[in-house]
Order: sequence, then structure tokens, then C-alpha cells
Amino acid sequence: MASVNPICPAIIGEWYQDIVENLYFEVVAIDYQAGSVEIQYHDGEVGEVDLESWPEMVLVPASPPEDASAAFEMSMPNSWNDESNLNPCNWNDPLSQIEPDLFQGSEEF
Repeated sequence: MASVNPICPAIIGEWYQDIVENLYFEVVAIDYQAGSVEIQYHDGEVGEVDLESWPEMVLVPASPPEDASAAFEMSMPNSWNDESNLNPCNWNDPLSQIEPDLFQGSEEF
């Protein structure tokens, strides 16, 4: 089992800056059996780094981006701010509990 950089260890959920490549990414998973660190860049692209290569990278801890959901192109629809959606008269309606097959912003495959 390879060890990670003790100066800047791979921690799931933490953001790092690769000084050499000038890229920001988040560690999303560590697979010790496969010997890899799964990372996701700010633009949403997913990558993988070998645990053996991690200590050789020039990394510094980084702050999460202001809009961490930008990679997923998620935004709050205007209808969520609309108070008409908070009508208590419909709360006891059993049909209001049924979730639609699709929701705004999804794609059917």
C-alpha cells in the first residue's frame, strides 16, 4: 500500500491546487485497493491520480470555489422563490406527494 503526501495528504471532500498545472480539484474518493485517488476538477471533469504519484505532485490546500455547483450546471429555478408553491391547502392532497419522473434540468437516457 502506497502512502500519500504527508505534507498535503489526500482527504475526501478537500480542495487542492496543483501548482505545476495551475488546476483546482476536489478529492472525491480514495481507493487503496486500486491504489488511486479520484478527483474532480472545478469544470466537472473527473480524473484519477495514482497513490504513488500523489506525493510527487506539488499541491497546496485550496478553498472551495464560490459556486461549487457550477460544474453540474445547477441553479435554483425561479419557481423555488415563488411563495405560491408553499400553499398549505395542497399539503394534505395525496397527489402532491407523487414525484414526477423527470425534474427540471435532468435528461432522460
